[in-house]
Amino acid sequence: MSNSIKAAIVQLKWTGDVDSMTEEHVKAARDAAAEGAQVMCFQELFNGPYFCQVQDPEYYKMAEQIPDGKTTQMMCELAKELGMVLVVPIYEEEQPGVLYNSAAVIDADGKYLGKYRKTHIPQVEGFWEKYYFRPGNLGYPVFETAVGKIGVYICYDRHFPEGWRALGLGGARLVFNPAATSRGLSSHLWKLEQTASAIANLYFVGAINRVGVEPLGDNDFYGTSYFANPRGEFVGDLASDNEEELVVRDLDMDLLAEVRNQWAFYRDRRPDCYSPLTDG
Repeated sequence: MSNSIKAAIVQLKWTGDVDSMTEEHVKAARDAAAEGAQVMCFQELFNGPYFCQVQDPEYYKMAEQIPDGKTTQMMCELAKELGMVLVVPIYEEEQPGVLYNSAAVIDADGKYLGKYRKTHIPQVEGFWEKYYFRPGNLGYPVFETAVGKIGVYICYDRHFPEGWRALGLGGARLVFNPAATSRGLSSHLWKLEQTASAIANLYFVGAINRVGVEPLGDNDFYGTSYFANPRGEFVGDLASDNEEELVVRDLDMDLLAEVRNQWAFYRDRRPDCYSPLTDG
C-alpha cells in the first residue's frame, strides 16, 4: 500500500479587500478538502495585496498577532472543520512597530503548532520589504503534523540554500515556499531553484506564487505554482501563468526513502569542512 499524502496549494488574484481575499482562500481550502487534500498552503501574505511594491505606512495596519489575531483563530477553526493541516502566511505584529512576514502552521485538529518568520528580507525596486518586515528570528522550525514533518520557507528565502538544508536536517518531508514573484530577473529561476533544493535536500517542495497585476505596481505575478519531488521532477502539471488555480497532488512519501538510499547526501555531508561559510 502506497504511503502517500494529498497536498494542495492555491494561486489567486488580489480581490481588492481583505475580507473577500480571505473568503476566496477559505473557498479554495474547502474545494481542496473536497478533493481529499490533507495539507494545504496559501500564498505569501495571503489576505492582502503585495503591498511591498510601495513604501506606505498605511499598510502597517494590516499586521496582526499570531496566534491570537482573528485570522489565525479563524484558520484554526477551518483546519479543525476540514481535518486538514493549514499553512497560512500572514503579516505579523509581535508588538507595535515590530512586524514580520510570517506563516502560521495549524494541525488538522485545529491546534496552532507555531510559526515561521521570513529570514531573508529584500530591499530592491518593487520589493521594498525591509520597510515592512524585520528579519525572522525563530530559525528554521520543522512542525510535526498529521501528515508528518513539514517546513516553511518564504519567497526570497529560496535564493539561500542554508535554510533549505536546515529544514532537511530537521527532518522535513515536505517544505512549502509561498511567494510573490513577478516576471523579470528571477523568472527563469522559479523552476530551477526549488526543484534543485528538493534534490539537494531530498524532500518534496510546494512552490506557491500569486497571479496577476495588482493596482499598487506593475509587477506581473506569474503563478506557475507546482509541487516537486525529491528527484526534482514536477508532480503533475504546473499551474497557469496567468489564471487562478487550485493544485492538488498525491505525494508518494515512499519515494523519500528510495531516493535517500540512492543519493546519500546526508551521509556524505562534511560539516567539519564548512566553517568558512559562517566565519566571514
